Amino acid sequence: MDNYQRHDLDDRELQSNLTVHRAGERSAIATVLADIGEFDARRLFLPAAYPSMHAYCMAELGYSKAEAYKRIEAARAAREYPVIFVALAEGRHHLSGVVMLAPRLTPGNADELLSAAAGKSKTEIQLLLAERFPRPDVPERVQAIGSSQGATELLTQDEFAPGRIPALSAGPLAPGDEHPIVAPLSSERYEFHFSGSRNAYETLRYIQTLLSHRPAERELPEVFESALELYQRHLEKGKFAATTRPRAGSRLSTSPRYIPAAVKRAVWERDGGRCTFTSDSGKRCSAESLLEFDHEVPVARGGQSTVENIRLRCRAHNQYAAECAFGAGFMSDKRDQARARAASRPNGHAPGRVEPTPPSMASAGPLTQFAPGRIEAKAPEPVNDRDVVPYLMHLGCRAADARTRCFPKARSKERLRFALRRLAPPHRKEPAMAT
Repeated sequence: MDNYQRHDLDDRELQSNLTVHRAGERSAIATVLADIGEFDARRLFLPAAYPSMHAYCMAELGYSKAEAYKRIEAARAAREYPVIFVALAEGRHHLSGVVMLAPRLTPGNADELLSAAAGKSKTEIQLLLAERFPRPDVPERVQAIGSSQGATELLTQDEFAPGRIPALSAGPLAPGDEHPIVAPLSSERYEFHFSGSRNAYETLRYIQTLLSHRPAERELPEVFESALELYQRHLEKGKFAATTRPRAGSRLSTSPRYIPAAVKRAVWERDGGRCTFTSDSGKRCSAESLLEFDHEVPVARGGQSTVENIRLRCRAHNQYAAECAFGAGFMSDKRDQARARAASRPNGHAPGRVEPTPPSMASAGPLTQFAPGRIEAKAPEPVNDRDVVPYLMHLGCRAADARTRCFPKARSKERLRFALRRLAPPHRKEPAMAT
């Protein structure tokens, strides 16, 4: 019998096996670390013709570079503080956490710090260390990476007050400048490090120009935080209809799957923006991303879009609930059919669908993008004539004119010409010059 086949086990047996084997894995890791630590202390890698313990672990034990580093660091820390061996074997700590804690452990704080970090994830240990050992804020810097000389000259031509933004420099970041994307510096301060596009840089500079009369608000952290808050409100409005001024009535819809905005707001607040699936043992799913509004009683069985019948589920548990209700095979066929329909549509959109994105926001369109100093190539004409409606409305044409009066049966090009003539100011003839 193949020791790695599990198809003959039922769900409960498989879960039990996984728990037992995971406990054995933890014990094995602690045992291997004890061996690595002693081997390293005796420097037995030298007579084996290796210059370091790291090289030995990679070549002889088959670890990757990162795996070898973690095990050596954890083994050295555990030899100094043997309680780490027991904590790893019992599952109270993991390798990544021990490696993060090791530089901060001292005989005076080891027991307390290891106890405080027990059972925490890598992110939680990062925050714990930032609270216990705060670091100063990093200096503000906007730096061009790998730019050409011409681009560097253009980017450095700003007229902001000295000291606001450090001078730009070309070339890649130095090795010491490589930081995690987001890292806590203290309990209330974080370091952000990322690269952006030239458009993002120019937008940042323009925003700081607009804020030139408010020096405190044009600093990088303030601009970044304000932008995040605005984007958060925008996303919340689209996700669960968040608003400070809700409408008195709801939009009428004949679709039984339509969920009114008031219901979305109430469900999101009630469920706390988190998946509501609960296991038989009472554990609630912790997912806060990929959330969907799910009908507890399915629409196909008469379920209504009410606060009582709508709940938040992550995508995985939403699909799991559907499979429990209708069968895994049935739902798999439905998903395959939906993918086939989407693949057969032009541009992946439903037939006749009108995309409301105006040309100033679109990545491509039949009109020229009118941003200052930028000229975009003309894109192909839309496949469906109704796609021209959002562009006409963006130019100032009323919705009724865009849909019904601007030659609804004419081609898109003719409709655009008509709209532009209607919207353009009348030209005056200049008086003839006397000769």
